[in-house]
Amino acid sequence: MADKINILGFSQEKLEKFFIDIDEPKFRATQLLKWVHQHGELNFENMLNFSKDLRKKLQDIAILKPPKIKKMLVSNDGTKKYLIELDSGSSIEMVRIPEKKRITLCISSQAGCALKCTFCATGAQGFEKNLSADEIIGQLWLANFHDSEDAPITNVVFMGMGEPLLNFEPVITSAQLMRNEFAYFLSKKRITISTSGLIPQINKLAERTDVSLAISLHAAEDELRDIIVPINKKYPISNLLDACKNYLTIHQGTRHVTIEYILIDGINDSINHAHNLSKVLKDLDCKINLIPFNPFDGCDYERSKEKNINAFQKYLSQKGFISTVRTTRGDDIDGACGQLIGNLNKAAHGKKAIERQISA
Repeated sequence: MADKINILGFSQEKLEKFFIDIDEPKFRATQLLKWVHQHGELNFENMLNFSKDLRKKLQDIAILKPPKIKKMLVSNDGTKKYLIELDSGSSIEMVRIPEKKRITLCISSQAGCALKCTFCATGAQGFEKNLSADEIIGQLWLANFHDSEDAPITNVVFMGMGEPLLNFEPVITSAQLMRNEFAYFLSKKRITISTSGLIPQINKLAERTDVSLAISLHAAEDELRDIIVPINKKYPISNLLDACKNYLTIHQGTRHVTIEYILIDGINDSINHAHNLSKVLKDLDCKINLIPFNPFDGCDYERSKEKNINAFQKYLSQKGFISTVRTTRGDDIDGACGQLIGNLNKAAHGKKAIERQISA
């Protein structure tokens, strides 16, 4: 017998085709989406609005299989970091962040990352593989249904391990499922895809979805960003910001792009850096999210001093920008921004990582 198909990450359209191919009406797709993504049901036998024959047919050819939670750590602030085991044997990480008015899930899109941003622990691990849609949406399923005592997720950010736009189709499929009214039904404002700045993929993203866009910028000068975010050598700042403006033009209802800016002591946190940032962003509708650097083993960067963080934010505010300083959450369990590493079995580094990413 052929291997069963994991249909956990199927979009509504793909599920409709799946049911038509097995001689069933396509409305079965929305019924299945509700069972899985709204009720957390993975056993076909318990889907009682399916006939007995259909349940048997599904059991013979398909499965609904999320990845496994291998380990969970709980921070003093209530943040939970999960080590998620993949079929490959490697593990990724996701982070659940509870706040007063929302519960945010930071999910991974790749096992490792080939882009080697110097502030990020994931990039130091190398790149192993792109995650499937099953493995991406499976993280949200686990966050909502693994522990019945946890409140459902209200916001999702693609800011975990990996560069989301280098795993384009599975990320898009997962985002569509998150928005689907028969699945998680999250609004476009509650789903954020963050990218280090891959211009062709940003333009492609604008054609496919209108979820919130975040740019991992971290410097306003190309010379400095070339070091912090090496992909800048291929896609420099001015071209990147033009792509952001194009995204906003296509999606008129989207209010702004979020600019993420890691503050690293003595590297990019001076008032002069803030001045340069205000100059390059002056024509872009944006919100600036200032993120104090989170240390990790093997990196000699240090977090900016509080007085410098406050001065940086004050300068931007005086220039008319909306800027916030992200509260560091989960750093005591290495679950904060830039600290996720997972556990990779076959990661590649440097040129090999890029070659593996291109062929993925």
